[in-house]
Amino acid sequence: MAKPPSRLLDRLPTLPHGAPRVDRTPPEARARRRLRACAECDWVVLLPPLRPGEKADCPRCGHTLVKRHFRPAQRSMALALAALLALGLAMAFPFVSFSVGGIGNRIELPQTATTLIGFHQPVVAGAVILTIMVLPAVYLLGVIWLQLGLLREAPLPASRTIARSLAQLTPWMMADVFIIGALVSLIKIAGMASVELGISFWAFCAFAILLLMTSQSLDADWMWFSLAGEPRAPEGTRTGEAAAPQGLAGCHTCGLVNRLDTGGRGRCRRCGDRLRSRLPHSLQRTWALLVAAAVMYVPANVYPIMTTTSLGHRSPSTIVGGVVELVQMGSWPVAAVIFVASVMVPVGKLVALAWLCLVVHRSSELNAVTRTRLYRLTEFIGRWSMIDVFVVAILVALIRAGSLMSIEPGPAALAFGAVVVITMLSAMTFDPRLIWDGSPPRHSPTTPDRHPQGNSG
Repeated sequence: MAKPPSRLLDRLPTLPHGAPRVDRTPPEARARRRLRACAECDWVVLLPPLRPGEKADCPRCGHTLVKRHFRPAQRSMALALAALLALGLAMAFPFVSFSVGGIGNRIELPQTATTLIGFHQPVVAGAVILTIMVLPAVYLLGVIWLQLGLLREAPLPASRTIARSLAQLTPWMMADVFIIGALVSLIKIAGMASVELGISFWAFCAFAILLLMTSQSLDADWMWFSLAGEPRAPEGTRTGEAAAPQGLAGCHTCGLVNRLDTGGRGRCRRCGDRLRSRLPHSLQRTWALLVAAAVMYVPANVYPIMTTTSLGHRSPSTIVGGVVELVQMGSWPVAAVIFVASVMVPVGKLVALAWLCLVVHRSSELNAVTRTRLYRLTEFIGRWSMIDVFVVAILVALIRAGSLMSIEPGPAALAFGAVVVITMLSAMTFDPRLIWDGSPPRHSPTTPDRHPQGNSG
C-alpha cells in the first residue's frame, strides 16, 4: 500500500551527515554523477558541470533540463519582493479613468473583477482575480518563503510542499496577458472618450515584468539540491536510452531519476511527487478535453461577448464582430492581435493537439522533433487567448456612464473563458513522451548540450 504523502515527505532524504543544512555551492561541486530523464522525450542523460549563466539542453529533443543562475536565492528573493511591492501599489491607486460629455468614471484594479459579479458573472470574475492577483501573490510569497529559508541556512516548514507547488502555479499567472488586454481596451475607447492612466496602471506593468523575471530566475535544480541533496541514481541506470524501458522515470518537479515499481508507478525519493512512466490515459483525456473545448467554442462565437450602450442604443458584439469594428475604426494592429489571440490561437491549438493525438504513434525521430516543437508552441500560446476576457472585464468596469455609454458582459465571455482553460488543460494532459515511443534513435547522445542562457539549444 502506498504511503500517505505526509508520511512519505517525513522520510525523504536530506543532505549527507556533516554537510551544511543548505548547500550554497552549485550541485556539481559535490554530486559526482547527476542523471536526468528528459520530461519531453524521456532520454536519460548525464548533466555536465554548469557555470552561472549556462543551461543544459537535452541532446535528443532540445528541451532545457537545467538553468544555472548566479546567486539564485538572492536574485529570486529580490525580484519577488519588488514584484509584491509593485502589486501593492497597483492595488492601492486608481488604475484608469475616462470621461465623455462631462461624465466619467475611475476604477481601481480589483474592480475589473468585482464589477463582473454584479452582472451575474462570478466565474469569470473569479478567473480574472485569480490569474492577475491572487495566484501571482501566492507564488511570490512562496518564492520568498523558500529563499528566506535557504538564505538562513535552515529551510522553513513546508518548504518542499511549496517548492512542488510553484511549477503548478506558473501557467495560470496571467499578469502579462492582462496588460495586453488593458492596452487593447484603451485603444478601443480612445476614439470615443478621454482616457487617463493612473499610477496603478504603471505599477501593474512593473509588476507583470517583475513577476516574469521572478519565474525565470528560479533555479529549480539548485533549489532542490539545497533542500534535500541529490540521492544517487538507481543502480544500473544507462544513459543514451529512454527511461521507461529501464523501469525509470524522471521527476517533473525536481528532476531526480527514480526507479518505478512493476506497475510503472512510484513516488520521487526527493520531493515526494507522484511518478508515472507515462501519464495514465493521456490521449483519452486530451481527446475528451478537446471535444469539450470545441463544443464551448460554438457559443463563444455565436453569442455576444459584450453589449455596448451608446446614447440609449444597445449594440451586441461577438468576438469576430469586435475585430471587424476595430478594422473599421482603422485600428489594424489591435484587430490583428484580437483576431490572432481569440480566433487563430484557440482553433490552431485544437487542430494541433488533435493532429498530435492522431499521429502520436507514427513518429520517426526526425518527425518527433518537429512534433515536440509544435507541442511546445501550443502549450506556450494557449494562455494568450485570455486577452478577450480581460478586455471585457476592463471595459465593463470602466465604461459606466448610464444610457450615455456603458458596456455589459455577454454570455460568450464565460464560454470563451472555458475554452481557454480547457485547451490549457488539454495541453497539460497530453504526454509528449508518447511522441518518442517507438522512434529508433539515429545516435546515442549521453551528455546534454551546454549553452549560455539566452542562446538557443
